[in-house]
Amino acid sequence: MKRDKIIIQAIVSADIEKIWSYYTRPEHITKWNFASDDWQCPHASNDMQVGGKYLARMEAKDGSFGFDFEAVYHQIIVGERFSYTMPDGREVQVTFNDVDGKTEVSISFDAETENSIELQRQGWQAILGNFKKYTERN
Repeated sequence: MKRDKIIIQAIVSADIEKIWSYYTRPEHITKWNFASDDWQCPHASNDMQVGGKYLARMEAKDGSFGFDFEAVYHQIIVGERFSYTMPDGREVQVTFNDVDGKTEVSISFDAETENSIELQRQGWQAILGNFKKYTERN
């Protein structure tokens, strides 16, 4: 089945080494991996190797809804890019590019079929925006 690709991006005021660490280490992931302030990511684990598993618990702070976001890595080039596949077969590629001492983070992902393309784009962009804010403040 052919899926639509969605691409989101952000320029983050930090070097690639810091970006890579903050994007991939669980102690940082739990601080930014949610789309709005009424959500949280209370737990994350990340076995950053080909065949390794990524898992992040995402849930509403009021306990009304939550889910586990999980994936398995199939490509990793440290400091440059990685890609993974979610259990439903959708693929995600994350790339990091130096832009005059800042880092462009670009995420390309296969759309799912339950929610509109725009809603998915907005949700993933909001999470990337939280990553940008967290990384630039710390």
